[in-house]
Amino acid sequence: MQSNARPLAKPVAAPSHWLKDTALGMVSTTSFPAIIGTADAMMKSSNVYLVGYEKTGGGHCTAIVRGGVADVRMAVKAGEETAKQFGQFVSASLIPRPMANLEAVLPICARLEEFQQVGSTISSGALGLLETRGFPAMVGAADAMTKAAEITLLAHETIGEGLCTIIIQGSLSNVAIAVEAGMHEAERIGELNAVMVIPRPLGDLERSLPQAKQEPVKEPQPIRLPLNLEERQKELVPAATPEVETPAKRLEEPLEEPLEEPLEKREPLPEPPERRE
Repeated sequence: MQSNARPLAKPVAAPSHWLKDTALGMVSTTSFPAIIGTADAMMKSSNVYLVGYEKTGGGHCTAIVRGGVADVRMAVKAGEETAKQFGQFVSASLIPRPMANLEAVLPICARLEEFQQVGSTISSGALGLLETRGFPAMVGAADAMTKAAEITLLAHETIGEGLCTIIIQGSLSNVAIAVEAGMHEAERIGELNAVMVIPRPLGDLERSLPQAKQEPVKEPQPIRLPLNLEERQKELVPAATPEVETPAKRLEEPLEEPLEEPLEKREPLPEPPERRE
């Protein structure tokens, strides 16, 4: 996928220096697709950095951004409006110049050092997110999306309360077609909770998404044939048919032992003893 990207302006100072003058902005929703769309709106509205997402259970997710006070204020306002449009808004907060102890304990500045080395870019593709209540509906929707258009499955995310989200990537037209097909399949199997299509997402947003763990594909090994393929053919010997014994043949065969010996061959009987008077 070709990327027509443009770098965004970034602070020149080192992270440890400009972090003291930055503000903290947070927007919370009850859906993972909604929080991704909210984070996208916050990042595109002003020059802020997406620190990450905090999943607190029960389907609640919070997008955390850092930047200048004015930029964070604009980002929080844009994120709140976006979350309300989705009907998933919970709360929002702006904290200017948080204390060092707060930053050391809470996950509010974990990825800031990466932003000084990697510039944020805008992708030419699109992201699609579809959230269902129940794992079978999400799997069925993912299968329908891959068969409906040429897209790539990136990963899936669970946030509690049975909410499962499948994340796809591709061109805007393909993502829109795939999401529509996934919606129909999810409603047929179970419950559809939320959908989101984000055109031209920022590079920081794409890097913040969960990544699927894929095992390396093993290349098939060639089959080694034996060098000597000539084998001797075994001669077929017809099997001997067993002879069937008939009554006539049984009469022709002599008996092994005669029933009675001839009289000439019989031993003479012993003479009776003489009587004494």
